[in-house]
Amino acid sequence: MWVIAAAAGVGAVLSGLLSPSGAWDVLVRVAPVLLFLVAVTVLAGLAQAAQVFEVTAVRAARAARGRTPVLFALVVLLGVVTTVTLSLDTTAVLLTPVVLALTARLGLRPLPFAMVSVWLANTASLALPVSNLTNLLALRSLALSTAQYARLLALPALVAVVVTVTVLVLWQRRALRGRYEVPPVLHLHDRALFAVAALCCASLAPMLLAGVAVQWAASAAVVPLVAITAVRRPSLLRLPLLPWRLVVLVSGLFVLVQALGPLFLDNALSSVVAGRSPLVVAVVAAGSANVVNNLPAYLALERAVPAHDLLAVLLGVNLGPLVLPWGSLATLLWADRCRAAGVRVPWSVFAAAGTVLVALLLTLTVPLLP
Repeated sequence: MWVIAAAAGVGAVLSGLLSPSGAWDVLVRVAPVLLFLVAVTVLAGLAQAAQVFEVTAVRAARAARGRTPVLFALVVLLGVVTTVTLSLDTTAVLLTPVVLALTARLGLRPLPFAMVSVWLANTASLALPVSNLTNLLALRSLALSTAQYARLLALPALVAVVVTVTVLVLWQRRALRGRYEVPPVLHLHDRALFAVAALCCASLAPMLLAGVAVQWAASAAVVPLVAITAVRRPSLLRLPLLPWRLVVLVSGLFVLVQALGPLFLDNALSSVVAGRSPLVVAVVAAGSANVVNNLPAYLALERAVPAHDLLAVLLGVNLGPLVLPWGSLATLLWADRCRAAGVRVPWSVFAAAGTVLVALLLTLTVPLLP
């Protein structure tokens, strides 16, 4: 997918659809977003190697004392915290395999735990700017601070999480009954590395809420972890740790959407959403995200709607990509981790359940917008 995005972006420039200076302006605009993406991905990858996610999951299983409903509630809490502070892609890439390995170890049905990972990865990503790249773009467009953004979307974000969990519990209530055998305490390979990794992860959200720019907050969180990793486990600092494919993908999509806007995209979208209610705007955004992915959908709609409708667009592209597998990168990453774990979720089931959830989410959250 990253190859296609890169080729499309380069092709847009070579064909004259977008000038080199126009492409450069786009990349300069998204540079803080890309720096944040690199920093938070490295942070999450090193935290996983330091057993932060694994230890947290096992401790949740022990804290639940063999009660499946309580364990599910703790996994929900873990999924929300991971998504809100480290982004939806972190939940998809790092939390999903840990949770699925835990369910296999405990002999639990994996479907509700797999679904809560991908659903919360998307719906909990509304809470803070760092939770989703689309939020970071909106933050700049709306000229909001992190604290202002959090205040505006706190209630819709909370309702989105509650609705997501409620729908899943009602759907999978039989699989969430019963008990399991409590696992033993997990042995730590390196206590010092674990402690620093956990502290670095925990420091990110307070820095952001204090007003530190997202790219510098993520960089400040990851630098100490990189330093101690270089001393204690230097073999972990390898090129695959850097999300260069994701950077290329995002850059290519940004350039392509910028090039297509003046041709037809801006006018087409403007004609669809002009004068419409916020709910219609959110529905169009959700539909666009499922068709072409949430990032290009947001970029295109950002130019097509007035500023006062951008929050509705944000609801659509955050809460909407739960029907088709390419709606968000997190969903694709989640599917890859499920296949690797031997867990099969039919796309027909995913799409049907996602359609119901998205309809409820947009209906209940859009009226809560300021």
